[in-house]
Amino acid sequence: MNIEQIYTGCLAQGAYYIESEGEVAIIDPLRETQPYIDKAKAENAQIKYVFETHFHADFVSGHIDLAKKTGATIVYGPNAQTSYDIYSAKDEEVFKLGKVTIKALHTPGHTLESTTYLLIDEQGKNHAIFTGDTLFLGDVGRPDLAIKQDLTKEDLAGMLFDSLRNKIMPLADDVIVYPAHGAGSACGKNLSKETVDTLGNQKKTNYALRADMSKEEFVAEVLDGILPPPQYFSKNAMLNKEGYAAFDSVLEKGNVPLDPEEFEALANHEGALVLDVRTQEEFVKEHIPNSIFIGLKGQFAPWVGALITDLQQPILLVVPEGKSEEAVTRLSRVGYDNTLGYLKGGMDQWKKSGKEVESITSIDANEFEKRYSPELSILDVRKPGEFDSTHLETAMSLPLDFLSENMNKIDKDKEYYVHCAGGYRSVIAASILKARGFNNLIDIAGGYGALKNTDIPKTNFACPSSK
Repeated sequence: MNIEQIYTGCLAQGAYYIESEGEVAIIDPLRETQPYIDKAKAENAQIKYVFETHFHADFVSGHIDLAKKTGATIVYGPNAQTSYDIYSAKDEEVFKLGKVTIKALHTPGHTLESTTYLLIDEQGKNHAIFTGDTLFLGDVGRPDLAIKQDLTKEDLAGMLFDSLRNKIMPLADDVIVYPAHGAGSACGKNLSKETVDTLGNQKKTNYALRADMSKEEFVAEVLDGILPPPQYFSKNAMLNKEGYAAFDSVLEKGNVPLDPEEFEALANHEGALVLDVRTQEEFVKEHIPNSIFIGLKGQFAPWVGALITDLQQPILLVVPEGKSEEAVTRLSRVGYDNTLGYLKGGMDQWKKSGKEVESITSIDANEFEKRYSPELSILDVRKPGEFDSTHLETAMSLPLDFLSENMNKIDKDKEYYVHCAGGYRSVIAASILKARGFNNLIDIAGGYGALKNTDIPKTNFACPSSK
């Protein structure tokens, strides 16, 4: 038996490769499926099953493509209804994979079809659970994504309580927990940076698994402090349920080099968004007018999903050399399949063609300290919980997550200093504001991580909330 966790940091997502006696199961695969196919081929094995723990909201799974390419059966738990062929497992139904067994445990709560897969080894011993978004390390899945007319988030939270108590907590303490997500995912509030643990340790450390917890307490604690889900969540869940374009065709269409004239023509006539995925330092120094920055080195795909509201939006890329395929791939992971190409030769070629270039003023924390006065307008674009913990006394909270909805709160004629925690999100915010006509912006490089070491007045530190 071979179990491999394939963890993707940008999405904080774990897919799983399980092999026994030449038969393979993939759990919650990424959009690009060739790595799984290549791995099975290298091991002279055949992919037999693709197990989906639920209809993912935060990424587009590769289950449909993988099944088409390998003939594998797509397995969902009870209540899953799709527009393509699947096998809908019954609660506690077992699937043979070589010498091991995989048992479907229906664990509704995060969603109605949510299912945990229990791996039973060659000796018949319960070895591991693949919990999807039902149980994370340090947290559980948010129960507000599958609300229906006759079903509230409180109802779903109650179902989740029962699923955890009846299906997962009775298992032995030495059972290994393999979740679908870790820290950085918006699918929970307080996920651990670790990506694997024992169930026994989770029973000791995960607030949601306290033995003395009532259902009412569980519902209250799980729902406390949940921010609205990113706008792309419902759209990704629908793609996973209804189907999507083949990844190979998306990559073929999007990974196309364009000279500056072709690039500019598409931007002007196709309504394409110019998305610059280089580093924030490079973008600040020079960029194409009206382009938006979301760097590949940060939480790229989740920020794209949160800030670009139309999945069909035509996108043109400015990428570091050799990173075009990666950028198109990572966009497709969250359902953005309409990339039209990338700027060949990057900004150097753009400038050689005599095209216009713009920049953003950026200063470090020490320089800002010299300039500081209480009259300055400061925009803190961190999350509300970060801001509430501690912030510059005169700063205004304008979270990047909700920037578009709150742009009317600031004045295009005023000068603003913009910061986040480390410098990545503030440049995203500045790029969006600049494209919308806010031209008096100064980025504070290093963000609050650098500002906290200055003598600029700050609020007293408060214990961070989960908000």
